[in-house]
Amino acid sequence: MTPPRPRLWPWFLWLAAFYAVWSYLVFGLVGWQTVADHWPMALAMAFGSYVAGSTPMGGGTVGFPVLVLLFDLPATLGRDFSFAVQSIGMTSASIFILARRQPLAWAMLRGCLWGSLIGTPLGILFIAPLVPELWIKVVFAVVWASFGVLHLYRVNEFSRHSGMTSPGEGWDFRVGLVAGLAASSMVSSVTGVGIDMVLYAALVLLCRADLKIAIPTSVLIMAFTSVLGIAVKAMFTGVQAGVFENWLAAAPVVALGAPLGAFAVALIGRKPTLLFVAVLCLGQFVWTCHAESESLGATGITLAVLAVVLVLLGFERLRSWGRALGHEPQDSIPGFVKNLDRPTARQPGP
Repeated sequence: MTPPRPRLWPWFLWLAAFYAVWSYLVFGLVGWQTVADHWPMALAMAFGSYVAGSTPMGGGTVGFPVLVLLFDLPATLGRDFSFAVQSIGMTSASIFILARRQPLAWAMLRGCLWGSLIGTPLGILFIAPLVPELWIKVVFAVVWASFGVLHLYRVNEFSRHSGMTSPGEGWDFRVGLVAGLAASSMVSSVTGVGIDMVLYAALVLLCRADLKIAIPTSVLIMAFTSVLGIAVKAMFTGVQAGVFENWLAAAPVVALGAPLGAFAVALIGRKPTLLFVAVLCLGQFVWTCHAESESLGATGITLAVLAVVLVLLGFERLRSWGRALGHEPQDSIPGFVKNLDRPTARQPGP
């Protein structure tokens, strides 16, 4: 069957609307000097936006450590900036993905959207305020290091997945709902990112999903959660000082960079990008442990390493369930999946 032709006019319309509003904010209200003073963040997010559009890791994967580790700014600012910048970059990438009519895991995405709708406000209002600055950094470092290690030894398997498998759309929806509720309330509300990687993990480990399905689906859930997160913070808790100025500098870059990342990865391949980002994830973990060594001490660093190991064990448990779910024999080629009710893996549809 011939794939549907992309219709990019909604994305161009979005870009025109965004740049019109951004131009008014810069030239009509705050002045160009504010943008010029924060050019390092725009430069950093040129790479961060590519990561956001081409991997299951949001632009905050770069923005958070740049602000918190490199510029030594509060972790709460890094979290709020992640929400703010992803609300542009990931939204732009999502519109681009939808306009290109890329395949998505719709049932699981719907469940995750509902989970995020409930969990994000609850996490921001009741959980995030209880987490100290130091542990925001550690949670971020642990989650990203876990994904980095996972991809260093499983990326070959992930890259061979085709289609996806599950007992049915009702099951997909429930898994997405649980994943969205847990990740948005306990990870994204604390660090500004993470729900995208949790949904991605469910897709590639449980459902043995093709990366061409799993990564675009993760981009859409992070876009929704980012918009919701920054809206909740603006209405109820306030946004950290300095977020708006950094956002003004980075937003025009990520509006184009994230969609271009979604497009360019098809040309250079997902595997090299995932491996490179995996190394960066491990690097920020080492950096965090070194920078906070006095505060963490030997006990804290040991606990952080153990936390990475525990998360990896959880990933392996998901993978084991996924192999059983797909009736995948132990001696089969990694990535070959079968649906429980059909002889071949199914392609998800809206």
